[in-house]
Amino acid sequence: MRDKKVVFITQAAMIAAIYVVVTVVFSAFSFGEVQVRISEALTVLPMFTPAAIPGLFIGCILGNTLGGAIVVDVVFGSLATLIGAVGSYLLRKHKFLVPLPPIVMNVLIVPFVLKYGYGVPLPIPFMMGTVGIGEVISCGILGYALIFALEKVKYVIFRETSVS
Repeated sequence: MRDKKVVFITQAAMIAAIYVVVTVVFSAFSFGEVQVRISEALTVLPMFTPAAIPGLFIGCILGNTLGGAIVVDVVFGSLATLIGAVGSYLLRKHKFLVPLPPIVMNVLIVPFVLKYGYGVPLPIPFMMGTVGIGEVISCGILGYALIFALEKVKYVIFRETSVS
């Protein structure tokens, strides 16, 4: 039991750290009304371990904070990632649906943060499209690539981490 908790916490921390590093390294196009946040590809990881859910949430909070995001963005952008990660976990048995929840949540939430938090003058439907395109690239294309790569090694990298 204790070993499972240690593995869970370690996996969550590693995922959070990777999310932060990738967000900050690619910050030039991780923020804004036209964004491709490469770190969002990690939102498929709940398919492999539930530890990815808190890891992604904490990683997004830290990545947004270190990237200079305003409080509204840190809160609501991170909540979009959290809800998306939970959705990915719930769809984990349906590999081709796993990237959809993060895409949908970011399309529904981020444009409002851009409009009302940052005052971006573009219409919300337009920003839904631009954010959606970025999410399809990061969660969809890169996310699927990550799924296919990790499926080959999942038993080596990820162990059962359900915490009772």
